[in-house]
Amino acid sequence: MKKQTYKNIIIGFGKAGRVLAAKLSQEGEESVIIERDRAMDGGTCPNVGCVPSKTLIAAGNRNLPFAEAMKLKYATREKMHNGATNGALSQPLVSYLNGLAKFISPDEVEVSAAAPDGTVTRLTGERIFINTGATPVIPGISGIHDSKNVITSESAMELDELPENLVIIGAGYIGLEFAGMFNHFGSKVTVLEPFDKFLPREDKDVADEVFKDLTESGISFHLNTPIDKISDNEVMAGGKVYTADKILVATGRKPNIDELNLSAAGIELQPNGYIKVDDTLKTTNDKVWALGDVRGGGQFYYLSTDDFRIVVSQLFGGFGDGGRKLTSPERQNVPYSVFITPTLSRVGLDERMAQGLGKKYRLFKLPAAKIVKANVLQDPRGLLKALVDPETDEILGATLYHEDSHEIINLVSLAMQARVKYMRLRDQIFTHPTMGEGLNDLFANSVMC
Repeated sequence: MKKQTYKNIIIGFGKAGRVLAAKLSQEGEESVIIERDRAMDGGTCPNVGCVPSKTLIAAGNRNLPFAEAMKLKYATREKMHNGATNGALSQPLVSYLNGLAKFISPDEVEVSAAAPDGTVTRLTGERIFINTGATPVIPGISGIHDSKNVITSESAMELDELPENLVIIGAGYIGLEFAGMFNHFGSKVTVLEPFDKFLPREDKDVADEVFKDLTESGISFHLNTPIDKISDNEVMAGGKVYTADKILVATGRKPNIDELNLSAAGIELQPNGYIKVDDTLKTTNDKVWALGDVRGGGQFYYLSTDDFRIVVSQLFGGFGDGGRKLTSPERQNVPYSVFITPTLSRVGLDERMAQGLGKKYRLFKLPAAKIVKANVLQDPRGLLKALVDPETDEILGATLYHEDSHEIINLVSLAMQARVKYMRLRDQIFTHPTMGEGLNDLFANSVMC
């Protein structure tokens, strides 16, 4: 058995870990990145997440044939994979181990090298960072492990042929993105959702608009339909049989921690199964941090980037020009987007949340068809909503369901973060015709005080 000591050990080659390794090298500190799967060098996003999936979604929106879209996806993924990988490993003080890591004590990690090597290396670290990400959940449905045609959101992007009939289990955000994508490529898509509400985390009027548009595009939804059994080409659900060439299971993700032996390091978990961390992302072991999806909360590439900022600010006395130490509770007004067509984006409170909190608000609302650019793009579908504090005139939140909302939501998020009053966006001079100028009309259209 080999034994080595590093000041910094990074388990998992995700976004936060790889940029941290590069930064540590620039600060004169050595680190080692441990990754069990070379195909995942660089993390989830460039390999099996946002880069390949959004490349395919964009290709489908442009009506590219499936085979051509897949070639484009592979080329884009290779470019992003190589850039992400080399960005870290090109640094002079960054080492790499390909193998499976597990804790054997609070500051020791044992790494079993990938086959056929099999060498076991014991590493001791002054600091250890867990950056192993998340993986698709496979629910305990009868026959799911025996079916030859069950796929996940990751393996769905590796198909050689477009499925003629695709059944998707789960109408969450991931399921909807893949439903829209395969529908654009020409698959007959059926979505089975065990629960009776569609998009329960969104306002009902917004959810209703999304449901109507996706249904009219050709996607078939069956809510309140629990799954009984799966075979190779059939899904038995709600007393009916649904035929499928492929069955995509989109029922959530879970942390990649099963083989880490966290108990040996004294690392506790949250009730939801993710690693418990404090405001600086430190675990219950003072020598270990958890970064990225594995620490729970929003599973977004940009939050992994912010995790990096938080850790660096704590280790090196501040981050950026201000030199301020950052913490996770400061992370406010984080937007998200669901890449259906048109895109659904939100930041802050919606009506459902505000009412649950007993928060008073002014409501602003606008059909996307009122925006000139939406008509220029020949897609006037959608709805814009915003909530404003009636006492301060500051924006409490916004839901944007329209073309390019994934870009416009960042303007609203920035305004909220800067505590800009809503009138500033109402009166802002935007170029024309753009979707951004829809904010002029939205914030001029108060429908409730």
